[in-house]
This record gives sequence, C-alpha cells and structure tokens, in this order.
Amino acid sequence: MNLDFSQEFSHKGRIYLNNASTSRMPKSSMQAMSDFLSKYNEFGPDSELSDSYVKERLNNLRKAISQLIKCRHEEIVLTQSVTDGINFVASGMKFKSRSNIITRGSNHEHPANHYPWVRAGQRVELRELPIDDMGYFKHDLLKKTIDDNTQLVVLSHALFNTGAILPVEEIGDYLAQMNIPYFIDAAQTVGCIPDIDVNRIKCNFMSFNGSKWLCGPMGMGVFFCKKESSEMIEPLQVGGESAIFHDNKIVYKEMPARFQAGFRNWVGAAGLEASINYLLKIGIEKIRQQNIKLANLMRQELLKMPNVTLLGPQEDKKRTSIVSFTIKDQNPELLVKRLEKANMILAVREVFSKKIVRASPHFFNTESEILQVIDALRNA
Repeated sequence: MNLDFSQEFSHKGRIYLNNASTSRMPKSSMQAMSDFLSKYNEFGPDSELSDSYVKERLNNLRKAISQLIKCRHEEIVLTQSVTDGINFVASGMKFKSRSNIITRGSNHEHPANHYPWVRAGQRVELRELPIDDMGYFKHDLLKKTIDDNTQLVVLSHALFNTGAILPVEEIGDYLAQMNIPYFIDAAQTVGCIPDIDVNRIKCNFMSFNGSKWLCGPMGMGVFFCKKESSEMIEPLQVGGESAIFHDNKIVYKEMPARFQAGFRNWVGAAGLEASINYLLKIGIEKIRQQNIKLANLMRQELLKMPNVTLLGPQEDKKRTSIVSFTIKDQNPELLVKRLEKANMILAVREVFSKKIVRASPHFFNTESEILQVIDALRNA
C-alpha cells in the first residue's frame, strides 16, 4: 500500500530531499504557530492568562517529547538547536583533573558534534577512536581506550553523511557497568527511528533538534539531561528563570529550569508540539518503513547507473534513509547546483575529506519524486 502525505507539505513542484538538514513542516504545524500568536496577543502578552497558556503549551510539548524518547518531563530542556545541547555538556561539564573524553573519529563527524569537544580538549584530554570507511569503530578498542580517568564518551546515534546507525545501546550497556557518563547526538534519528529509549541506551545526556526529522520549526532543539546527572554540569547561562539569589549566592532551580535561562521561543514550541503529535499519530514505525522504502528505491535505481558509488551500509536495518553517493567525473557541488536549478534539492557533504552527494527522503516524499531525481541524474 503506497502512503502519500505530500499534500500536507507545501512544495509547489519542488522536490525536497534534504530532510537530514532541515525538513519541511506540515501545514498543521504552521497553522498551530499562527494560532498560538493570535491567542497569545489576544490574551495580552504579559498577563496571567497568557502566562498560564504558555505554561500549558510547554507542558504539552514535554509530554510529546517524553513519548518519543521515554524520559521524564522534567528531564527535557528546550533549546535553540542540537548544538546548544552539545555545548551544555562540552563547556559545562565539571571535568576533574587528568580526566579524558572519548569521541569517534573526528574527521568523519558533524562539526556540531566535533568542534565543542575539540575546545573541551583544551581543558582535558580528548581521545579519538579510529574508524573504518563506514564510520564504525571496534568495540574492543573503545574498551582499551577507557581508563580510570575517562569522564565521558560521546557518540552520534546515526551519521549525518552516510546514515549509518551506531550500536548505541550495546555501548551504553558497557558504559553503565563502568559508571562512565554517556552523551548521544541524536539529531539524525529522533523522528525517523522508532523506539528510541534513553533508558535502554543508558545515556546521561542526549541532544537533537526539531527541524530535521521531527518536521518542526527552525530555532527549536531539545536537550535531555538525566535528572540524576544534572549536577555534573554547570549551567552556561543564569537568569531569573533558572536560579534564585539566596544567602548572597546563586542557587539553581530544579530541572528543567536549571538550564533554561531566558527561553522565549514559545511560538516555536507550539509548532514543534504540533509536528511531534502529527508524527506520533502516523506512527514512527510506519514513517521508518516508508523512509526505507524510498531510500531503497533510490539506491536500487542508482546502482543501475554506470560509474555510481554508493556509500553507507547495504543492510537497511543499519542505516537511516540517507542515500549518499558519487558519480565518476561529476563534481558533487556542481551537480547539486544543477539539480536545484531543476527544482530538486539535495546536499553536498563529506566522508572524510571526500565530497559526496547526499539525498535524505522523508515519509512525505513520493516514489515519483525519487524517480524524477534519478532521471535528472542520468541526464546530468
């Protein structure tokens, strides 16, 4: 049975296959943002009625997010981006002297989950795990790299360039036994991978944003901080929303207020709440099936073309719907520019230092759109 959600996502004939960067929003989410602004202004922006209305909406958003990642409401900190959450930990972690952080090979990692740890490496030792062409590392090597001074292990749940999914639960089991804090960048999985459970992953911290696979607005992110781990981090900002002044000193409030000094993107929260509820109504498992169906179609058609090299795992269980490839004698940057002129949006990314073309279909894309892009690539 073919599923078609394209009518809920405005496109005017433009084929959009860059959802791993920023996704389109459903019409209902844009309407929710408009409705919020209207009601908020009708109430009077600084009034008891509007204050109550905002609190209700933020509480509803936290309920929706807690359904997605199986956490407590108070463990959800609302941010502007995935980068915010990463920096909460990288810059705020109370590192001990001689401690070290372990990350995956940096030249294969997204800058947002690389640069903050490089900067943290100016204070503590940064250890990078060697990786293979797929971006994976040997688990035995991780175990050998860990020592008594390891204070944090950092991983992406799935890779932004090839879509490879890392075995975060298996690694989390081991780290929990060793009592080592664990950070997960879930920007490429929340919203397109079902059954993400911070309790099974056993992570202390997780960061993701609302504008990728969750189909929410720009300027909305989520930082999960396990309540018991919140004292490991010194908040990067402080204000009346996040602390009180008591006995001549700053005292931080309880989670999640502890990390939310001055959050004001309430209209963004209304949009993200609507988007998450829209996805949950469809079902993340159904979304995953549709995404993989589209990705597999694209991979099959690309393999019929001469001089095409596909990247990432062959098994669909080991990858998201990201389809990365190169075409011999074709410059990826020029190719993507030509496609955009034909109203087809893909992206250029890197695997190590090599430029590649990345397509990232989401459930609202159609098989017809995939085949149109394939035809354009054949004639490029």
